[in-house]
Amino acid sequence: MTKKANIVVVGTGGTIAGQGKAASNTSAYLCSVLGVDDILRAIPQASALAALRAEQLLQTGSENFGNRHLLAIAARVSTLLAQPDVDGVVITHGTDTIEETAYFLHLTLKSAKPAVLVGSLRPPSAMSSDAALNLYGAIAVAAHPSSRGIGTLVVANDEIHTARDVVKANSFKVEAFRSPYGPLGYVIEGRPRYYRHPSRAHTLSTPWSIDMLGPLPQVDIVYAYGALEAATVNAVAARSRGLIYAGTGNGNVAEHLLEPLCAAVRRGVSVVRASRTGSGIVLRNGAQLDDAYGWLAAEDHAPSKARILLTLALTLTGAAPALQACFDHY
Repeated sequence: MTKKANIVVVGTGGTIAGQGKAASNTSAYLCSVLGVDDILRAIPQASALAALRAEQLLQTGSENFGNRHLLAIAARVSTLLAQPDVDGVVITHGTDTIEETAYFLHLTLKSAKPAVLVGSLRPPSAMSSDAALNLYGAIAVAAHPSSRGIGTLVVANDEIHTARDVVKANSFKVEAFRSPYGPLGYVIEGRPRYYRHPSRAHTLSTPWSIDMLGPLPQVDIVYAYGALEAATVNAVAARSRGLIYAGTGNGNVAEHLLEPLCAAVRRGVSVVRASRTGSGIVLRNGAQLDDAYGWLAAEDHAPSKARILLTLALTLTGAAPALQACFDHY
């Protein structure tokens, strides 16, 4: 008989821990009211997949998560993965910023063991809730040996996504998560099936370790729109070590915003051009004169992912060539 994997389920709150007044409440409900033990009791079938234990780390919607929450989650997951009697970790998480936490773990954990994040778009109390099946799938992924060595994963709607690519692209539908290059695979009948692996460096192949990180630098995002004023860019840049400019189209910058962004660079702020479109590549020296202005290009990173990567990159260097290399490599 094959020995079951030992999986720890870490609760942090979110819709997957939510509760509505009626089964018809799929969008109106109280968030983060159930404990992780309550959620697990709803899927007794999961005990056939792995030997499970649970712990409650946080209990709040992920829209509340800042850098200190990222550090706390990563530190606890790292500690668990280092234990010889733990084969993988599942983190229940609100869907709002699951893509940010997942990418942070993807870059800072130093383990080949699976770390799998999971949430739901409907609370467990709702008709056709995706909470139980998503969690069952996440446990199946974390427990399976084929999930080792491919970084942090997000499981939703029977799909397995790499933390680097996945974004929430719908506010309420159960198929809210997408990756521009598609999922890595699927969960079918309690078993993961993989069809591709991440090609960019992660976990053991990055220079960042959660065990060595201190306070994180402030990195902000400015979203471009037709009436965006220079004063807004100046105000945000004044408090930042790094600034992600989510430009229109191919990271385009309006003429009246060129000087504010260049002035930010002169003050030592690292400015990265990304795109508000949500997919595609922002090419260096393509739509804008990045070399002349001292800007960086996000490559294919969505603004939320670019913020996480720049935050970590700035803990190592402020040199523009080295920062650009991070966007080209990770």
